[in-house]
Amino acid sequence: MLETYLINTNFVLLFVICLFYWLSAYDFLPVFFSHQWVLKNIGNSAILLSQIFQAIFLCVRWFTSHHFPLSNLYESLLFLSWLLTLLLFIINQKLKIPSSEFLIGSIIMPIILFINIFALFSLPSELKTSSALVPALQSNWLVMHVTVIILSYAALICGCLFSMAYLVLTRFVSQQEIETNLLTENQANQVLEPLPSSSNNKMQILNQTQIIHKAQPKQFMVVEQLMRLLDNLSYRTLGFGFPLLTIGLLSGSIWANQTWGSYWSWDPKETWALITWFVFAIYLHTRFSKGWNGHKSAVLATFGFFILCFCYLGVNLMGKGLHSYGFLN
Repeated sequence: MLETYLINTNFVLLFVICLFYWLSAYDFLPVFFSHQWVLKNIGNSAILLSQIFQAIFLCVRWFTSHHFPLSNLYESLLFLSWLLTLLLFIINQKLKIPSSEFLIGSIIMPIILFINIFALFSLPSELKTSSALVPALQSNWLVMHVTVIILSYAALICGCLFSMAYLVLTRFVSQQEIETNLLTENQANQVLEPLPSSSNNKMQILNQTQIIHKAQPKQFMVVEQLMRLLDNLSYRTLGFGFPLLTIGLLSGSIWANQTWGSYWSWDPKETWALITWFVFAIYLHTRFSKGWNGHKSAVLATFGFFILCFCYLGVNLMGKGLHSYGFLN
């Protein structure tokens, strides 16, 4: 009963937070507040409250089941949701650009809300009830391996979402540049047409045209600053998640050897985890050695997001392989 109350209350709170960040990002809420820090404190306080609700739920689940709550898809999804809110809270504390936390919150909060919707309304009830661990999971490696893997997933998901938002802003800037260039040409033509062809008027025309073209980039200064922020955040969070994914794969191979007598058995989950590792290894390699950044890296990270989603959900939902326990079949 307590678990249901906590998770339902947190779901409502997450929905409100998501709506809050979307309205703030589109400047619907700031008009009612004279100071941006008021909205920032409201958002951070709500995220902190959600973390507390989720942490209490995980502790209650741990106490009732007598094992760390990561034995099935339901528990891992809610643990992932808690880690994503934690990362969002930490990132918001480090941001230096004014109002950028609203953009970051509007990017991460929808995926957190989607994870909770999927866990609460799509999974069968038998996965939501506490049960004893299967023999394969009765090991101290459960906390080490699964915790590190889910933490790496949270960091990689955040990095991929930032890259996807970067691509959206790139599209927005390109469209705005086309419209502004057309507007600038019309303004220049209006300046050029009515004046007679004297030397003084020609100098005046030239100066006015230069002013028009110099003022144009200022319209995109804020968007370009946010794009650089998203590219940097994507690189940093993916750079944080990749070593964790590596540690998770190594710890999983050691655990597999102790449980099944083999470090690597080419199980579908293991295979797709390796594919995921290679995709983000290529991402970091191209950043370091090839100097890729911006659009190219964002496209590669977006591709990695879909590979990661299939590795985490798709393989498990098929119910095949050695990692199918505690999941749908």
